[in-house]
Amino acid sequence: MTSGKNGLTYADAGVDIDAGNALVDRIKPAAKRTDRPGVMSGLGGFGALFDLKAAGFDDPILVGATDGVGTKLRIAIDTGHVEGVGIDLVAMCVNDLVCQGAEPLFFLDYFATGKLETEVAARVIEGIAEGCRRSGCALIGGETAEMPGMYPKGDFDLAGFAVGAMERGAVLPREVAEGDVLLGLRSDGVHSNGYSLVRKIVKYSGLGWDANSPFSRGKLGEDLLTPTRLYVKSILGALRAGGVNALAHITGGGLTENLPRVLPEGLGAEIDLGAWTLPPVFKWLAETGDIDEAEMLKTFNCGIGMIVVVKADQADAVSQVLTEGGETVSRLGTVTVGEGVRYTGGLL
Repeated sequence: MTSGKNGLTYADAGVDIDAGNALVDRIKPAAKRTDRPGVMSGLGGFGALFDLKAAGFDDPILVGATDGVGTKLRIAIDTGHVEGVGIDLVAMCVNDLVCQGAEPLFFLDYFATGKLETEVAARVIEGIAEGCRRSGCALIGGETAEMPGMYPKGDFDLAGFAVGAMERGAVLPREVAEGDVLLGLRSDGVHSNGYSLVRKIVKYSGLGWDANSPFSRGKLGEDLLTPTRLYVKSILGALRAGGVNALAHITGGGLTENLPRVLPEGLGAEIDLGAWTLPPVFKWLAETGDIDEAEMLKTFNCGIGMIVVVKADQADAVSQVLTEGGETVSRLGTVTVGEGVRYTGGLL
């Protein structure tokens, strides 16, 4: 094979294959720490293999989920605090999987940028690996795309893809009925939804990302980047204990839009807004942005990141299992006749 002395190379076009290879070598140890029964291959192949039988399933149904981080990514890029968005990416996918009754098995990521900065990408993907480790989910593959001209300098985008499984017949929601109890699990802040509005409120406030946070002891940008809570292990414990009829991950659309997704036609819910304390970050967002209660409830999680719908006679037992699993549990209300979510009490 011959080559011209003055010929153009892929690197001249802005794509550094060596940097990509260096990134793979950097993240292999992090991915290795996420190994679980069923994993059959490591990073670097054209595809990733997973053995469902080795994972302990007899008659499995596969469940898939995909998501991103949204405009929370803008804050991470602007502040340089990028590790947490990897956890966010995993959480947005695996928290959805458990709502179907599935155990997350493996995860793949997509990282796209104009010019690959190995250190930044490695920190992001190491965060992804940490999220997988905490969820018992193996990071078995992914794609790093360097695309000159597609992204401004320093920018990148993320997408995640998770696959889980359950035994046939275990799918949620099921048997939801009037009188079922709603248990709310505490969120770790804003999570990964509503950040276009968050960023607008911060702009109105006149504060920079490095300003002292008006609702905590840290810096504003860092506090708003608190990663999405991973509910997988505690929820799987509750599912094994029995009594769970449905699960609603409170993401975009807030409590108002997400809870009805798991309720049968003709049923709704009544929620007591006094059942939990609104976290300070949401109070600040509401006051600074002059946002009314209804808008808060259909935009943000408002301190409740997951709702567990349980049989009334098992509510106390499920609540204990979730508490022992590390969750802060609030009894929010009940399933009622009539569609939609009705609120009593006050949030703000």
